Amino acid sequence: MFKSLALVLALLPVANMASAETQTAYFAGGCFWCIEADFEKVQGVEGVVSGYTGGTTDNPTYDTLKGSGHYEAVAITYDADAVSYAQLLYAFFRSVDPTDAGGQFCDRGESYRTAIFVSNPAERALAEAAKDSAQRALGQRIVTPVLDAARFYDAEDYHQDYYKGENRVLTRRGVKTQSDAYAFYRDACGRDQRVAELWGDDAPFVK
Repeated sequence: MFKSLALVLALLPVANMASAETQTAYFAGGCFWCIEADFEKVQGVEGVVSGYTGGTTDNPTYDTLKGSGHYEAVAITYDADAVSYAQLLYAFFRSVDPTDAGGQFCDRGESYRTAIFVSNPAERALAEAAKDSAQRALGQRIVTPVLDAARFYDAEDYHQDYYKGENRVLTRRGVKTQSDAYAFYRDACGRDQRVAELWGDDAPFVK
């Protein structure tokens, strides 16, 4: 039986770099629809925006990502009194395959790599500590880099909250709502299956 997300986070220290303020964490973990869907479940997270960061081109779009160096990423706005950066880092590592340098699950290529983007030395120290802890827990080399935060560009409107959208879209399996198309994609891509294989009971978002 997998631990509940609330239980996993409750077991972690709540110390943070600051409190009583809203902060933003930037993570890349493959398909941004999936990271957005996962972290919007976390108590204390006020919003998650899908976007692009880490590359060399201005104003990237989904269609211009190839060769741009940008990652699909998310900006997670959170109440630091309700959930700590350390807790978000713990959940992030256990929601991805941080041993894969070539993408995530069925999504391959540089834009689908994992990364943590830090905005200050305190975040970097926490991110490096979380990476070391996750590597010890997993017993495998983690390749997820900790990078300096760069400009974050919001993705197109149709990508935001895609996992719960009710607009109808054409898929290879016919016309479906966005939420149904997302559920099929996530299952077919093998995301949860691989995360469960790696992290077992420590995977907070796998049912």
